[in-house]
Amino acid sequence: MKTLIISGSRGTDDPTMATLPFIAAKAAHEQGHDVILWLWNEAVTLARRGTADHVVGVNLTPLKDLLAAVQAAGIPIWVCGACAVARQIGEAELIGGAAIKGMPDYIATVLERDRNIAF
Repeated sequence: MKTLIISGSRGTDDPTMATLPFIAAKAAHEQGHDVILWLWNEAVTLARRGTADHVVGVNLTPLKDLLAAVQAAGIPIWVCGACAVARQIGEAELIGGAAIKGMPDYIATVLERDRNIAF
């Protein structure tokens, strides 16, 4: 088993790239790896309740289905605090399993994990 942090930076501006970190997190978890999903830049909008319902990448599973699988698996979803503030997203608006975290949390976790995969 490996420990991974998978980060995504794209949101509704690029549905295909927005979906890939969720696919990767789900696949890694299914393979037995310990995963944290880190959303930053525009990807933080995906952590707002209801947003993922309308995101479908090219030839990909709808994001709402992948998000449900990630949540059911208990994969932590970390949301960049500065990015959330810039987009006026507060804790009360977040999907289940999501938490606002700071850059120190991200850096400490990257240094502790076996791999950092970025989309």
